[in-house]
Amino acid sequence: MISITGAALLESFVLGIALAMDAMTVTLSNSLCEPDMSKALKFGMPVYFALFQMCMPILGYVGGIMIADYINAYAGVVSLVILGIVGGKMIVDAVRELREPEACPSTHLTWRMVRMEAIATSIDALIVGVSLAADGKSLALYSCMIGVTTFACCIFALLLGRKLGDRFGTRAQIAGGIVLICIGLKAFLGL
Repeated sequence: MISITGAALLESFVLGIALAMDAMTVTLSNSLCEPDMSKALKFGMPVYFALFQMCMPILGYVGGIMIADYINAYAGVVSLVILGIVGGKMIVDAVRELREPEACPSTHLTWRMVRMEAIATSIDALIVGVSLAADGKSLALYSCMIGVTTFACCIFALLLGRKLGDRFGTRAQIAGGIVLICIGLKAFLGL
């Protein structure tokens, strides 16, 4: 049985915040591009993003368990590589967005679009699940924390709306990428 320490709780919280940055940015972008969206859709976005962010690490963890014997000896390296790639991609995408901001789409936001966004923003959580399996981390703690923090960050983005978007949009995604890389380095160094 895996014990939950204060350090694991803090790490799961920080990881959850880092993974939530994509979903938070998309929620913010959606609310800025469609300020008159329905209340159901406004509440549905954080729910969808949180559920997908919570479930994807479970899928990645199960896949990681299947190959855990092969990667157990290299868990730190595997975590560093996986989290480094995911974090690096978040940073590159955010910098690209800062240089060439996307215009709002001409179509109205639909439930189908929100589901597709939820899947797209949670792929990194799937990969993190493999890393959690390699490190023998508590799946329940990490997946729940990722879901809760994603929900909270998306609600926060909706509440602050345009003020947050003007100031922090893609910068929050850069911060999330840096945090993922730092967690990967921590696993690599065995801290």
